[in-house]
Amino acid sequence: MKVPVNKIRNLRGRKVGDLPGVTAVARVDRRTKRLTKRLKSGEIAIIDHVDVDRVSAEALVACGAAAVVNIAAGISGRYPNLGPQIIVEAGTPFVDNATPELFERVHDGDVVRLHEGVVYLDDEVVGKGDIETAETIEAAMAEARAGLSVQIEAFAVNTMEYVRRERELLIDGVGMPEIRTVMDDRHVLIVVRGYHYKEDIATLRPYIREYRPVLIGVDGGADALLEAGYLPDMIVGDFDSVSTKALTCGAELVVHAYRDGRAPGLERVHQLGREAVLFPATGTSEDIAMLLADDKGAELIVAVGTHWTLVEFLDKGRSGMASTFLTRLRVGSKLIDAKGVSRLYRSRISMPSLLLLVATALVTMGVAVFSSPIGQTWLNGMQDIWNAFTFWLVGLFS
Repeated sequence: MKVPVNKIRNLRGRKVGDLPGVTAVARVDRRTKRLTKRLKSGEIAIIDHVDVDRVSAEALVACGAAAVVNIAAGISGRYPNLGPQIIVEAGTPFVDNATPELFERVHDGDVVRLHEGVVYLDDEVVGKGDIETAETIEAAMAEARAGLSVQIEAFAVNTMEYVRRERELLIDGVGMPEIRTVMDDRHVLIVVRGYHYKEDIATLRPYIREYRPVLIGVDGGADALLEAGYLPDMIVGDFDSVSTKALTCGAELVVHAYRDGRAPGLERVHQLGREAVLFPATGTSEDIAMLLADDKGAELIVAVGTHWTLVEFLDKGRSGMASTFLTRLRVGSKLIDAKGVSRLYRSRISMPSLLLLVATALVTMGVAVFSSPIGQTWLNGMQDIWNAFTFWLVGLFS
């Protein structure tokens, strides 16, 4: 197995390249989303993530993690989450249910070695876990599918609880803040740094160019817009995963606060010298962005990187499932997934048909020129210019 760090020596003076397994710098964080911001290619990620979701797994793979060590259960059996399968299929070693003491014994930036599910720090065993393979993951996924009905029941209970708490907001729009961004009768594009957001933004370029929709970034979605070359009109979220560059780009800021008014992200906004609108709600940030666009008169809401399928809802956890589901019912036919827009908007004109159209236009122009008096005068003028040019050219060699 390739060793990412081959010039570091352990305490006994041996090169790590002489030792089996993967040796690399460890990045340690209990929040996977926060860890992927600083995880570099070839480093080992040590996380504490129950039911590793698809977005987190794709982020770890995209960062180029040399290995992933999870002290929690990557597949707890609640539902068939896709994260561990994505990591293993990418060829990244994945160790699950590792020793919890890893977070105490390994510090961020330490060089560790991972071999056969055992984590070594300077030749000392500091933790171990279960090596996940395609076979073990498939078996765990089969068990998780069998218990999916329990999660659906929990989803129904959670939905009723959310309706009870937020019925005024969902039904009557009570509590919607006043904003300066104009959305009335306009298309609104909401970007979440979720499933295949980069590909979706790329396919929507013709749509964005023609319709000029209001661009809303949900936390890290604002950075996704900036990376794609677009300036967000509004940023919505608790601002725990958005860059300072995005927060100071001039977009209107809407801070997602708790229902009691507490807003941890507001302090960061004030530190940057920016003003923000407060939106207290118990839903998720992407949900309140959709509710806000709907309430302010958006004609169409296009969602990038958001959740659509049952498994994706479950990936959000029980606290987010109900708001996500009910928000989509509230917004209704205004909401469309980015993939649907790209498929509907894609030009149906084939290349041969386009070439034939151009050729027909050229022939039509030629006929018009030859048959009209103005065209004849223009042709005679062009002939005189050509004769003068050939006369000049012959004179150079005579």
